[in-house]
Amino acid sequence: MSTTVKSLTIAASVAAALGAVGVTTAEAQAKEKCFGVSLAGKNDCAAGPGTTCAGTSTVDYQGNAWTLVAKGTCTDIKLPPEADGTARHGSLEALTRDLPKA
Repeated sequence: MSTTVKSLTIAASVAAALGAVGVTTAEAQAKEKCFGVSLAGKNDCAAGPGTTCAGTSTVDYQGNAWTLVAKGTCTDIKLPPEADGTARHGSLEALTRDLPKA
């Protein structure tokens, strides 16, 4: 393979990678972290102490686990009430409810 072909291949790869990053960045700007709305094992990241990242929450609606949702919709997501009947809502900050038992 000639140097020119190699250079064009590398340039095309870099351009494709940068294009993908632009889409990801734009999508991320239209979303926000919403705590307490994901089902067990379905969180996007940061599921609190004892967990590592995506898919590591162990309790449905775990208050310190978040999922990316469309910006402005977090607190409007309909969730089942807690066991005692208290309404559950998503939050833009970590919650202390529905945490795994130690």
